[in-house]
Amino acid sequence: MQIDWLAFTPGPSFFGGILLGFAAILYVLLHGRVLGISGIVSGLLSQKADDWAWRFTLVAGILSAPFWGALLFNLHATQEIDAGWAALLLAGLLVGFGAQYGSGCTSGHGICGISRLSPRSLIATVTFMLAGFTTVFIIRHLLGL
Repeated sequence: MQIDWLAFTPGPSFFGGILLGFAAILYVLLHGRVLGISGIVSGLLSQKADDWAWRFTLVAGILSAPFWGALLFNLHATQEIDAGWAALLLAGLLVGFGAQYGSGCTSGHGICGISRLSPRSLIATVTFMLAGFTTVFIIRHLLGL
C-alpha cells in the first residue's frame, strides 16, 4: 500500500473535521443527545415514524457529503478499494455488530464521547482501533488476502 500524495488534502480534511465538530456540538445542544451515526441509522430501521424525517435527512447529508466536498473544493481524486464485495459485506456486518455490541459507534464514542472525557468512550475507541489494526494485519499479512 502506498500513500497517494497527489490526493493529500489537508485543507478540506481540516475543514471537514471542523464541520463535524460543530455538528456534534449543535446536536448535543439542540437535541441533548450524542451524535452517534449507528444509533441514528438504527432508528431509521425501527418502527418509530415520528423522528424518521430528521434521521433520513442527516443520513442523506452524510452520503452526499463527498459530492459536495468535490464540488466546493474542486477535488477529482478517485478512490480504489483493495477488497472484494464479500470482504466489504463482511466488514460492514462486523462493524454493525460491533457498534451494537459496544453500545455505540466510532462517531458516538470517538468524537462525542472522548470530547466529553468519558472513560467508557475512551476504552471503546481504543478497542475499535485495536480491532481494526489487528484485522487488517491478519487479513493482509497473515492470510495474504
